[in-house]
Amino acid sequence: MYETIEIHRCGWGIKEPLLQLYHDTEWGVPKHDDRRLFEDIVLDGAQAGLSWATVLRKRENYRKAFNNFDAAKIARYSERKIQSLLKDEGIIRNRLKVESAVKNARAFLKVREEFGTFDAYLWRFVGGKTIVNRWNSLSEIPVRTEVSDALSADLRKRGFTFVGSTICYAFMQAVGMVNDHTVKCFRRMEIVQLSNTPS
Repeated sequence: MYETIEIHRCGWGIKEPLLQLYHDTEWGVPKHDDRRLFEDIVLDGAQAGLSWATVLRKRENYRKAFNNFDAAKIARYSERKIQSLLKDEGIIRNRLKVESAVKNARAFLKVREEFGTFDAYLWRFVGGKTIVNRWNSLSEIPVRTEVSDALSADLRKRGFTFVGSTICYAFMQAVGMVNDHTVKCFRRMEIVQLSNTPS
């Protein structure tokens, strides 16, 4: 007789297959590739007022519509291009959010000029290492922290939009600046080992 091994996940990661896949393979994994970091900051801004599942379902469409998140190309988008994006049913057709992606691409390029990479700029806020938290339940996880407040303020000063502290904290969770998998979640220790960060 085979023993059934129960796998524990964060509660939000079991709501639907797409969220489970994202939880099990991406969320909280430290990211250092500038293109992926730019993609995530744009998509987290696009999520404002919506569910993450809604954004995930549209992610591939976003990649096609926004030149695979090539910031140099997006920074040159014209009003005509913005108008065509607003007709694209595969993305979230909100003018402020589409314009934000263009503004953020321009701000992103300036940050890279100053710091060499967006990665180098970003990870300074956590001292270059993932912050590993010990939450027993989802209800304990904050929606913002002093670090996300600082990141939000600095990004806005540099011309980014849709980067409030709550959005920044969700972004930090997504790119592994913080590990907010709950203590019983099987991914928590896997990511700790992956990032060589002490628990």
